[in-house]
Amino acid sequence: MRIRPISPSALVEEITDLVIARPRDSWTRVAVDGAPAAVPGDLADALVEPLRMSGRGVLRVSAADFLRPASLRFEYGRTDPDAFYTDWLDVGGLDREVLGPLEPGGSGKVLPSLWDTTIDRATRAPYVTMPPGGVLLLDGALLLGRWLPFDLTVHLRLSPAALARRTPPELHWTLPAYERYEQEAEPTETADVVVRMDDPRHPALVIR
Repeated sequence: MRIRPISPSALVEEITDLVIARPRDSWTRVAVDGAPAAVPGDLADALVEPLRMSGRGVLRVSAADFLRPASLRFEYGRTDPDAFYTDWLDVGGLDREVLGPLEPGGSGKVLPSLWDTTIDRATRAPYVTMPPGGVLLLDGALLLGRWLPFDLTVHLRLSPAALARRTPPELHWTLPAYERYEQEAEPTETADVVVRMDDPRHPALVIR
């Protein structure tokens, strides 16, 4: 395993190149996986314009808009790390409404959001039809190891110390979930692209 320092802009360029190298006659489902402290949404957002400039249609979706209702998320309390790991994300809804329709031969009709956790109700968002060759950019935490059908996976890794340092104290109860994720899902072994993000100004690619 080698570590190669890379600038944030060069990281965006490399991931963009990986995406546009994929066939244009099918959709590409990209997961940008990482704890909130790694800010995976920022990287996903940064990929939008370069991909559009390459002629690809792009849809941004966040896993935070596919969480389960509060009655299910908080069944074992609001600070249960095991429930956070296994029960918060609506895996079935994400697969059914976002990833499944972009399988080969799928409808291409994607629901960009499902559940608004601020009001604990469905978002009632309209469906969006992805053009041929379109790219889905999904950001979120704890996405890998769930048998979700991604075409390209990017994992933003934080060391345990960096994760604890950059996670707000009121969310430290989630740290055991990320430790379990590293042990069970092994994202640094299974992701297509692994980026060390202990210092977000100076990321580094992990070359396996």
